[in-house]
Amino acid sequence: MRIIWWLWLLLLCAPGLWAIVAIVVDIGEPGKMLGADAPETLLLHFGEWGLRLLLVTLLFPTLRRRVHWQAALRFRRMTGLSAFVYLSLHFLVYLALLAGFSLQQIVVDLTERAYITVGFAAWVVLLLLAATSTRGWQRRLKRGWVRLHRLVYVAIPLGLLHLLWLTKAGYLEAMVYGLIYAALMIERWPGLLKRRQVPGGY
Repeated sequence: MRIIWWLWLLLLCAPGLWAIVAIVVDIGEPGKMLGADAPETLLLHFGEWGLRLLLVTLLFPTLRRRVHWQAALRFRRMTGLSAFVYLSLHFLVYLALLAGFSLQQIVVDLTERAYITVGFAAWVVLLLLAATSTRGWQRRLKRGWVRLHRLVYVAIPLGLLHLLWLTKAGYLEAMVYGLIYAALMIERWPGLLKRRQVPGGY
């Protein structure tokens, strides 16, 4: 199990390592890995990987219920935190390279561009979940911790909507992610309707 944990951690780090290599390569040969619009490429790279990993976090409780893999939930927390890191990098690329850390520009974007508004709302929800992801908060909040972390069911649709409105050419990717999310929600819907609490899961 320890080997699997380290392999999974390496896989989670892979998108970040790719970005580092791409930036280093493009410093020497502009456009070789990141293309003509490097900020846009990095923005999409971090955003899409963050969204993918969020969907993966929903898969672990399903694996625990359906195939009785009790260790599945051990991988969920680091996957969720990795998703938050990538989405924070997505946000940082926007702040630094697109908005130029201009408060005026950020306020305009948040109030006039709906896709940025919903994306920011999703990030704020995930910030709350990341901040309370520790065992200490789990003990303090008790059953309320599970209810709080079900806000991930709000963050993911907001992220999907952000991607849909941001997409400039074709909606296939957003539709595929949406179908995956719908399938995972349908699988757990009976338990949610009964308000059944799965220990350590949601």
